[in-house]
Amino acid sequence: MVVRVGVSSGVRNEQSETLDPFKRANTMCGIIGIVGNQNVAGQLYDGLTVLQHRGQDAAGIATVDGNRIHIHKGNGLAKDVFDEASMRLLVGRIGIAHCRYPTAGSEGSAEAQPFYVNSPYGIALAHNGNLINAEALRCEIFEQDRRNINTESDSEVLLNVFAHELGLQRTLVPASAVRAVAGVHKRCRGGYAVVSLVLGLGLVAFRDPHGIRPLVLGKREHNEGTEYMVASESVALDILGFQRVRDLSPGEAVVITSRGELFSEICAPPVERAPCIFEYVYFARPDSMIDNVSVHKARMRMGMKLGDKILRLRPDHDIDTIIPIPDTSRDAALEISNVLGVKYREGFIKNRYVGRTFIMPGQSERDKSVRRKLNPIPLEFRNRVVLLVDDSIVRGTTSRQIVQMARDAGARKVYLASAAPPVRYPNIYGIDMPSANELIAHGRTVEEIGQQLGCDWLVYQDIEDLEAAVREGNPELTRFDSSCFDGDYVTGIESGYFDRLGQSRSDEAKLKRRAL
Repeated sequence: MVVRVGVSSGVRNEQSETLDPFKRANTMCGIIGIVGNQNVAGQLYDGLTVLQHRGQDAAGIATVDGNRIHIHKGNGLAKDVFDEASMRLLVGRIGIAHCRYPTAGSEGSAEAQPFYVNSPYGIALAHNGNLINAEALRCEIFEQDRRNINTESDSEVLLNVFAHELGLQRTLVPASAVRAVAGVHKRCRGGYAVVSLVLGLGLVAFRDPHGIRPLVLGKREHNEGTEYMVASESVALDILGFQRVRDLSPGEAVVITSRGELFSEICAPPVERAPCIFEYVYFARPDSMIDNVSVHKARMRMGMKLGDKILRLRPDHDIDTIIPIPDTSRDAALEISNVLGVKYREGFIKNRYVGRTFIMPGQSERDKSVRRKLNPIPLEFRNRVVLLVDDSIVRGTTSRQIVQMARDAGARKVYLASAAPPVRYPNIYGIDMPSANELIAHGRTVEEIGQQLGCDWLVYQDIEDLEAAVREGNPELTRFDSSCFDGDYVTGIESGYFDRLGQSRSDEAKLKRRAL
C-alpha cells in the first residue's frame, strides 16, 4: 500500500489513513539528502538500497521541483515501494529519502516517511532516532503551537517542532533555519539525525546535541558545480561517487540552498559527545565510517580484545574451531581465531531473504525465523569443540536456537562468545530492544545466562574493551552511548518512562497491534 502526496497549494492523499491507538516511535533508520544538479530520485533510490539493512519496514522519497514537493512512500523494501511510474513522478534536483523499521511495530503506511507539513512554506522531513519526550511535546504542539499531529510517530512530532520554530523567523534564509534547529535542540530530547526539505530554501540537516545517531556529509564535483549529500552511513556516499567530507558535529545544523551554497553552524549548547556504540557492534555496515572510525576495523579490534580475554580466562582451552554467526560477527571471529591460533571456519549458511530476528514480535515467530535464516554445515561441527562468535546477545532466542543447531550438527562442546557486553537495559535512542524483563541478561549472571542458552561456556566482551576498540579509531571519542550495557542514559530519564516503554515494546503489546 503506497501513499503519494503532491504539493502545491495543498496536499493530495490517495488513501485514507487511520491512526493506531498504541503509541509508536521512530527507530533505527536510514536517511539520505542530496542537493544535485539534475534529478536526484534515482540516486536517492540507489542510496536506500545500501542502507536497507537499517530498516526494511517502509521506504520513502521526497523531491523538490520548483514550488512543489513530491512524495512517494509505502511499506516494504525500497525495491517494492518504488517502480518506474513512481520514480517518474519524483522530479527535482533536491531530495531526501528514508527507510525504517519501527520500535513499537506500526504496520500502516501512515507511519512511512518522509512526513510533510504545508506551514510554513512546505516542509518534508525524515528522521532516524527516538525522542524520549515525545508525549510532552505532543501536548505542547497542540496547546501552545496550535498544530495538529496526525500519527503517533515521534518523527511527525519533531517535524512540527521544527516547522513551528521556523515559522517564528521573520525571513527564510539559512540563518533562519539554523535558529529553528536551535529551537528544536532546546525542546527535543533523545537521539536524532534529520534531513528535511524547505520550499524556497533547500536542504536542512541536523544531528542531536550528543551526536548519538550518525550523520555524514559528502560532496561531489560536477561540471555544473558542487553537489552535496548527507547520509546515515558513508557507504551511501561511496556508491554514488560522493567524497566523504566529515561527520556532522553533535548539535550541528547544515543548510544547503537550492543554489548549492553550504552553511553550517553548531547551534546547541555544548554537552558531552556520546555516539551510539551499538552502531559499531551491529547496525552499521562494516564498509562504513562513523565519526571517523572504520566500523570494519573497530569490529576487528573487538575480536582481538575478546581473544585476549579468552586466553586470560582459559589459557589451556580445548577449542578446535572458531565459527561466526553471520554476518556482523565475521570480523571479530576472524581476529579471535588469529589471537587463539585456532582455525576459522564458516559453519552456517545464511538465507539472506529473512529479516533481522531480534525485532520480530513473538517467541514462536522468532524461533521459526531463526530456523529459516541459518542452516549449519555438519562437517564443520562433527566431533569438534566449537566456539561460536556473535556480535551481541539480546533476547537470547536466536543464540539458544543456534547453540542447539550446533549440537544437532554433531559438536562435542559448544562455547559462545559475544563481541559485546551483556545487554541488560533497553535502548531508548532508536534501536528496538525489548523491555528489560525480556532481555536474557537482565537480572542474570553470566553463568545463569549460559545455562539459559544451553552452551558449555559463555564469554562476553568487557565494556571497557568494547569502548577502547572503537575509541582507538578516534581518540576524541571520550564517551559513548553504551546505555544498553551499563544503564547510563546520557540524556537522563523521566520517572515512569521505562514503565511506558515496557508496555509498548513487550511481545504482548506487539502481538496485540498485529491483531488489530
